[in-house]
Formats: sequence, structure tokens, C-alpha cells
Amino acid sequence: MILANAYSDVLIEEVVNGAELLLRSGENNWDIIISDISMPGISGAVIVKKIKKRFPKIPVLILSTHPAEHYAFHIFKAGASGYLTKECAPEDLVKAVDHILSGKKYISPEIAEMMADLLQNDFVIAVHQHLSDLEIEIFKLISEGKTGPEIALILSLSSAKINTSRTRILLKMHMHNTADLIRYAQENQLF
Repeated sequence: MILANAYSDVLIEEVVNGAELLLRSGENNWDIIISDISMPGISGAVIVKKIKKRFPKIPVLILSTHPAEHYAFHIFKAGASGYLTKECAPEDLVKAVDHILSGKKYISPEIAEMMADLLQNDFVIAVHQHLSDLEIEIFKLISEGKTGPEIALILSLSSAKINTSRTRILLKMHMHNTADLIRYAQENQLF
């Protein structure tokens, strides 16, 4: 409704999951994609990377309930043009879309301050920020209680790849088991 009110000739389409987003991105002539981080199937920085690889000219704005400090770094690294939380004011969404459609990146004051803090603190970042985009996605699914075979099916990867990634996640995060990962995700309100 916010965008429909701001742009008189806007056509807004919705998708239900990451696979449909990828498919319809190629079928339509979209000016911008506004997506959440959490969607069924492929989501997060992984979906942003896939969109940017297949359709590099379509800008992606992430609009999510997840706090920027947990995701913005990975999302921008994956190629997103902006990141907003759903608590933003309606005018912030319109401002971000205008900014992105003019060919620029949109960084909210909140994200700019977070990045400045990182620079001042010699890049001290949370443990999960050391994970790759795929590892973040697998970590998210593990924290939701998904099993290795379920994750393999969701992400269209082999069970061996999921097991290897799970092991890498545990090593990078200095944790011992799935329960540690789930506890970390809950304590940090990641997903």
C-alpha cells in the first residue's frame, strides 16, 4: 500500500518462495525487487547472490524483520542495493526505493552507524558473520530444527554437502553441536 500510494503507475507482484522469485525475475521486467531475508527454500544472501548473478541490472532492496546488525553485512556483500527493517517509517521505504531506482545504494542511518562502529573497532564482528552466505542459510535452517536431509532437499544440495557445511559452521563458530548453534541463534535473535 505504501508503494502503491507513492507511485501512481506501480505494478506490484508477490512470490511465495526463493525459487519462484528467481523464476519470475527472469520472466518479468521488474525495476526493483523488494524481498525479505526469510522465505521458504532459498533465501537470505544466497537468493540475493543468485538474483544478481542472473539479473545483475535488477536492484534488490531487503525489507526484513531481522535486525540489520545480524544481516546487513552479508546482504550488501551479496549485492543488495539496500536494507531496511520493517519497523522503518513509510517515508523511509519510499526514500530507499527512490534512491535505489536512481542507481545508488541505500544505507539507512542505522546501518551507516553500525558500519562506522565496525571500522572504529578494528572490524570486531559477531561469530556468525564469519560464515559464508550458504553457511548462514544452512545455519538458519539448522536453527529452525531442520535435519540434514531436509536442508539438502530445501537447498537442492547433497546430504554430504550439508554435513560438510555443518562441520565448517561448528568450527568457525567454535561450537560443539547443533544444540550450541540453536542456542546461539536464539540468544542473538538471529532467525
